[in-house]
Amino acid sequence: MTPAPIHTALADVAEIRRLEAAFSLHHPKISLMQRAGEVVAAHVLASLKKSKSKNVLVLAGPGNNGGDAWVAAAALQRAKCRVTVLALGEQTQTDAAAQAARAAFLAAHGEVIKSWPKKNALDVVIDGLFGIGISRAPSGAVADVINQCNQLHRAQQFAVLSIDVPSGLNADTGVAFDPAIEADETLTFIAAKPGLYTADGVDCAGAVIVDALGVTIPESQTTLLTRDDVLPLIPVRRANSHKGRYGNVGIVGGAEGMVGAAVLAARAALHMGPGKVYLGIFDKDRPALDILHPEIMVRDARLLAKDDSMTAFAIGMGTGEVGAASFLGLLSLNRPLVIDADALNAISINPSINAALEAKKAENALPCLPFIFTPHPGEAATLLGIQSADVQNDRLSAARKLAARFKGVVVLKGAGSIIAHPDGRAVINPTGNPGMASGGMGDALSGMLAALLAMGLDAWDAARLGVYLHGAAGDAALHHGMGPHGLTASEVIFEARGLLNSGLEDGHGDET
Repeated sequence: MTPAPIHTALADVAEIRRLEAAFSLHHPKISLMQRAGEVVAAHVLASLKKSKSKNVLVLAGPGNNGGDAWVAAAALQRAKCRVTVLALGEQTQTDAAAQAARAAFLAAHGEVIKSWPKKNALDVVIDGLFGIGISRAPSGAVADVINQCNQLHRAQQFAVLSIDVPSGLNADTGVAFDPAIEADETLTFIAAKPGLYTADGVDCAGAVIVDALGVTIPESQTTLLTRDDVLPLIPVRRANSHKGRYGNVGIVGGAEGMVGAAVLAARAALHMGPGKVYLGIFDKDRPALDILHPEIMVRDARLLAKDDSMTAFAIGMGTGEVGAASFLGLLSLNRPLVIDADALNAISINPSINAALEAKKAENALPCLPFIFTPHPGEAATLLGIQSADVQNDRLSAARKLAARFKGVVVLKGAGSIIAHPDGRAVINPTGNPGMASGGMGDALSGMLAALLAMGLDAWDAARLGVYLHGAAGDAALHHGMGPHGLTASEVIFEARGLLNSGLEDGHGDET
């Protein structure tokens, strides 16, 4: 049995348990554990085709994940691999498939050990210690084995494959206990889990492969964002057209000492292809023009915020009185709006802005306002009145709460950025890389989103295309040798334009 094509639906632990129970009720003679273990074995065998030694170490925990591991170990043993099982905890699996596999492995004189082998000439380590039900940090001998695995993995050439979820990782939130397995690949079953794609899951899971094991997956409100989702959203440019067809973007920001952020946002907007881009700067010493891109028209931010000829805006400054007045002015224009940086903080500290947003919610019957909020975890925490750690401990929940509160689309930035709609839908973006953890990246994203709004996309579509494209551009830059160290927002902007025009054809932006 080979892994099936990826399913983009993401299921939390409760939903996985429900699907398992429903399948077992309707198919009592089929063992999902047997199927899962066979899929693991087939995947490992395929990876070992060119290996002469075929040395496999299987880490078997006491629960269902350990049951999958025993089935895989027995299957690999039958396929003439040199298999050693490191069994931790009391092996009390009640599933018949696991019991039969363990008995067969032992009957064939398979080697079972209780600590990491002294000889480390390994090709593959299969992590079957803990699955989706983990609720506390690994400790004792299990923690020692996880630490040994991670340390030796970094120093040696063996691959690590996790079964279902890396041991120590919360499958719902992506928060990793200390320690947690750092895998090269995770072979996950029935449906992909949200935690594999966000927060610590991005570091722990490696490449994610999904096999439904024959279980029918229902539609989900939480999905993985893919190239196929965003490709149809790229605006089409007709031959018989003019700049008025593609909208006017207004970038409002550039407080004293922060002009660069606004300039980056304007440049990013320009490279998405709107008709015109206007840059409104608050700093009284603003430049007369952007010398590198004179196509961008520079204005006084206070005046631009009142200009009703703009099709869409992005605002990134709003804590001072002048900035707050401009924010309120933008809200009164009833234009699509990207709200970023200090403008997000202004919502928390300025009652007038908060009241204006509440009034927008009340007066508009649409299920979603044409607003995109782009907080990082610290800004999200301020808006929710909690700590940043609380946001990171459940990123999906935080993004959904913010979307519902503001009746707008929320982009919670970070590893595995989350895009949430006020109706409860949420997608996790798999593109992007650590090189993008640098100044100006968020400003570039804001400009891109504003341009897509100006070109006619609604907030949900603009956020999905913009976030995916932004991350994919970072990945393309990485592939072209520009990172991860020293990758700049300016480089990402140029890569984004290339991907947009090639239909995202670079091939380095989709982890799926």
